[in-house]
Amino acid sequence: MAFSTRLASSLWSALAALRWAAPRHCRGLSTPQGSEPSFNLGGIFPPLATPFSPTQEVDYAQLEGNLHRYARIPFRGLVALGSNGEYPYLSSRERVEVVSCVHRALPRDRLLLAGSGCESTQATIELTVSMAEAGADVALVVTPCYYRGAMTTAALIHHYTEVGEASPIPVVLYSVPTNTGLDLPMEAVITLAQHPNIIGIKDSGGDITRMGLMVHKTRQEDFQVLAGSAGFLLASYAVGASGAVCALANVLGDPLCQLDHLCRTGQWQEARNLQHRLIEPNTAVTRRFGIPGLKKAMEWFGYYGGPCRAPLAPLSPAQVEELRSTFSANGWL
Repeated sequence: MAFSTRLASSLWSALAALRWAAPRHCRGLSTPQGSEPSFNLGGIFPPLATPFSPTQEVDYAQLEGNLHRYARIPFRGLVALGSNGEYPYLSSRERVEVVSCVHRALPRDRLLLAGSGCESTQATIELTVSMAEAGADVALVVTPCYYRGAMTTAALIHHYTEVGEASPIPVVLYSVPTNTGLDLPMEAVITLAQHPNIIGIKDSGGDITRMGLMVHKTRQEDFQVLAGSAGFLLASYAVGASGAVCALANVLGDPLCQLDHLCRTGQWQEARNLQHRLIEPNTAVTRRFGIPGLKKAMEWFGYYGGPCRAPLAPLSPAQVEELRSTFSANGWL
């Protein structure tokens, strides 16, 4: 079984290289020469918000409407069922249906990453297979954390290795300590980067030293580091990150793609100016006001935000005003 899984993984990687590999124009980025990835994750990925109706049912029509607008922005791809998709609040059926909906609306040249991390290895494998069948190109697998004290480096390496062996699509590790209370250990990342079906990590911790070390320690592997927030995007690129999954891209997709372009073409002064204007809005829709703030901001820029699913509560009028002021003060409204 292990041999056949590895063989299938190798064949899939070869096909993926033909379908997705694209030249990268990285003047100014610290990507080692001769280390082009077989599966290119370079670029911006918005972690989609899941639209709900006033009765808190998934609103697939509004999701499709948002997707049609995102298709006009030069994203590398989209992430369905990340933290900003209220993934923990969706049933297994809803999760698969959301990915199917996104897959149907997604342009052929865009990648679809789908969250499939569960608390058990068995459940993660089962959901990952379902995501692949629904059209996902890559599985984004968050660290299991409920039994946090037992999640040793060895346990996490075993978990992700089993998932990587069984997954019919490539796997990206997902470390989001703000939500899980667990930072994927560096030793685990370095070990897992050697697996042929584990192709990268989304790191949302914001520790640039750690991200730079990840890039350095995995430079000989077919492995890419993705920044997990727009607030430290420029710094992440400066130390060699390949791309980014940014909540703010749901709202300011074009400016974030412009920042990506400026970094890739070595226009660092312009990139720094733009990065400065994105820091406060990014903080507002992540740490400050979270998903309710993100959905409210989406509405100001022509997208459907709508309600969150309980127990997430809407913003108060004072919070809405503070959020609007943050975007206005930085020239976005």
